[in-house]
Amino acid sequence: TGCADVRLLGRVGADSAAWHERELAAAGVRPRLVVDPAAATGTVICLVDTGAAAERTFLTDSGASLRLEPADWSDALLDGVARLHLSGYLLFTEPSRELAETALVAARARGVPVSLDPASAGFLVRLGVDRFLAFAEGLDVLLPSRDEACLLTGLPDPVDAAAKLSRLVPLVVAKAGADGALVARSGSAPVRVPATPAVPRDTTGAGDAFTGAFLASLLAGADPEGAAARGCRAGAEAVQRVGGRPPCAGRAD
Repeated sequence: TGCADVRLLGRVGADSAAWHERELAAAGVRPRLVVDPAAATGTVICLVDTGAAAERTFLTDSGASLRLEPADWSDALLDGVARLHLSGYLLFTEPSRELAETALVAARARGVPVSLDPASAGFLVRLGVDRFLAFAEGLDVLLPSRDEACLLTGLPDPVDAAAKLSRLVPLVVAKAGADGALVARSGSAPVRVPATPAVPRDTTGAGDAFTGAFLASLLAGADPEGAAARGCRAGAEAVQRVGGRPPCAGRAD
């Protein structure tokens, strides 16, 4: 499942702005990249273990990416848009959190539903669960990992955690890797969507692949459970590839 019009707002250093513009355009994404005069483009080094789960550890220099600010936002970004998706990383610095709040308010004013992926349990601890949940009250869809859902609720069981979160955010989809996903709506008992079987080589990007396919499927008319199944298939495809980028026509992997 694809999406005909995807737009990305980001902040990059002058060192690689043109490269990112080309790569995003080649992948069918319309970039709106703000060039930061003082910081380099963010860099993430992924270390993937050789175990059966192919789990990864990140070494991150966020660089320009966490210097997004309200002035980088334009309401015109929402023209003709059916959904807005925010990265949870935006909440971890003051300027980018203000941008996320600005974008959320603008989307709500236009009736555009907003989704968010919390991004990192470690960052949630630093931000504070209460601060995150206060922001989440304005969301329509929350896409945490299983661990993030448990952290946000203080509950050890992901099923209970997803149900509790869905009393705050109407639709919660908790991603659980090889255990598939949990879909919870407005406090009801979550529905478990099974994973697509796969032999993982590198789990980098699997959660983002799930999210992208899930949201595109919703736009195409799927119900949340069907969209989650498509997300599971996309995640399975991602873990069988080395690296975090999807295949792109005309580009050597």
